[in-house]
Amino acid sequence: MTTRKQRRSLVLTDEGARHSFLASLPPHVRGDTIARAPRSAWTVSRDDVRGFASAYFACLAAALVFLV
Repeated sequence: MTTRKQRRSLVLTDEGARHSFLASLPPHVRGDTIARAPRSAWTVSRDDVRGFASAYFACLAAALVFLV
């Protein structure tokens, strides 16, 4: 009679993790993630205004060059 060895996963799953990928990570890699309140998607930063202004003036300059 031969005894079969049970295959064991290298990483034991964590049932508390909601995603299958997170469940497969070892605890020292996943760590205790702190739930932060999500930032509002409607905030406008200085970089947003600078990017919009530079794109606006670049398109304006291209249109003026095309017309002249």
